[in-house]
Amino acid sequence: MLVIDPDFRVADVDPRVYGSFVEHMGRAVYGGIYERDGGRIRDDVLALVRELGVTIVRYPGGNFVSGYDWLDGVGPAASRPTVLERAWNSIETNQFGTNEFLAWCRAVGTEPLLGLNFGTGTAEKAAALVEYCNVPSGTKWSDLRRKHGVEAPWGVRRFCLGNEMDGTWQIGHMTAIEYGRKAADAARQMRAVDRDLQLVACGSSGPGMATYLEWDRVVLEECYDVVDAISLHRYFGLNSDVVKDDERFLASNLEMERQIEEVAAVCDYVRGRRRSAKRLWLSFDEWNVWYRQTGGNGRREKAPRLLEEVYDLRDALVVGGALNSLLRHADRVRLACLAQLVNVIAPLFTDTTRVIRQAIYYPYAWALAHAQGDVLNLAVESPAYDVASIGRVPFVDVAGTIDRATGNTALFVLNRDLEKPRELKVVWHDGVPARVIGAEVLTGQDLKAVNTLDRPSTVVPRRLDTPRPASEMTFELPPRSYSVVRLAL
Repeated sequence: MLVIDPDFRVADVDPRVYGSFVEHMGRAVYGGIYERDGGRIRDDVLALVRELGVTIVRYPGGNFVSGYDWLDGVGPAASRPTVLERAWNSIETNQFGTNEFLAWCRAVGTEPLLGLNFGTGTAEKAAALVEYCNVPSGTKWSDLRRKHGVEAPWGVRRFCLGNEMDGTWQIGHMTAIEYGRKAADAARQMRAVDRDLQLVACGSSGPGMATYLEWDRVVLEECYDVVDAISLHRYFGLNSDVVKDDERFLASNLEMERQIEEVAAVCDYVRGRRRSAKRLWLSFDEWNVWYRQTGGNGRREKAPRLLEEVYDLRDALVVGGALNSLLRHADRVRLACLAQLVNVIAPLFTDTTRVIRQAIYYPYAWALAHAQGDVLNLAVESPAYDVASIGRVPFVDVAGTIDRATGNTALFVLNRDLEKPRELKVVWHDGVPARVIGAEVLTGQDLKAVNTLDRPSTVVPRRLDTPRPASEMTFELPPRSYSVVRLAL
């Protein structure tokens, strides 16, 4: 049973919680958003991303950024160096760089989240990029931008201070105290150039790290006063046997929630220690299902095929659950990025002439289109099953939003039951739906069903039957399904 009182709310929905990510790896840039050969934006991908309504895109990495010199990717294309990219052992032509990305963001209608090199890069170089992007004119780096043909400043507001610097795989890996001090120095230099910035410190790469949470604490002890948020990363199924157990895998989002709560607790601990009035928010700027295509060796090729995960229905259900978890923690998670956008562990997949929607596209698209306004604080009761590492897992997982202006409500419902439908009785307090605006469900007999370039419509939403609007409504949820129901109050 689900009880809804429109006056009980968690927080407003920050649209940036439905962001995405484009890294210079594999075919994410060249062959994804940019033609591999020919030097122009892919119009088909641009149109689909614009239609999708992605709110913010993180760029250019990821592991790539820790060895990236942003100066290699600006200026006349013919003068840009071709370099050996060391994170993914690939050849980077630098034909797509900062200005191309920022122009693409404007064309798509999304906001940039620029990542900074904290591996081989310096705090001075980070501040220089802010000056290049944001100062109108009359300084070394702003005049260089104008020389490169961009007269007006881009006005980039949000930056990530490095990527996964706790990982030994990362170029320039360092200890927490080293990173925290470097982040504090960079933040101060960047804010000297432009005070109107939001800066995300690099948090733990994931709960599997030996330094998990301790890294976050030490980092924040050094830079709490000059940053706005700390990052979280998680890939469901990576380096784990969980993918062998469907029921266990469909509960992955509950572990994501625990991670959010643990990192938030560390932030609040440091806040208390420092007696600070500032409350940090969380940036979950890498998350997705990822466990099949894990090889990261580009064999010194240009735009090699790397991490081209083919997503099935089960993966889509896990993504739907994760979106529910992000909504339920909207009071702390104010930005998140589905990693990535095109070809590399992505909802969109291309060849030279076509682009298709993978199964995970649909829950993501529903959140972008319908999760608006405030997150409802829902009272949910559901039968449950046991998972050793989690505890009791409800079969029915629900998140919901309400738009203050219109009263329109959206419910996002995961049915983890693999065998049978589940009824969801919805009871309304202080508000009765006038009509059902729409209801769709993603389901099927085969959890392993996928969309391909030649068969792009194997896993697609269908209409969900709904009861008449009333103060009590009972929905029948198909087994192994994720649904969105939109109602007008």
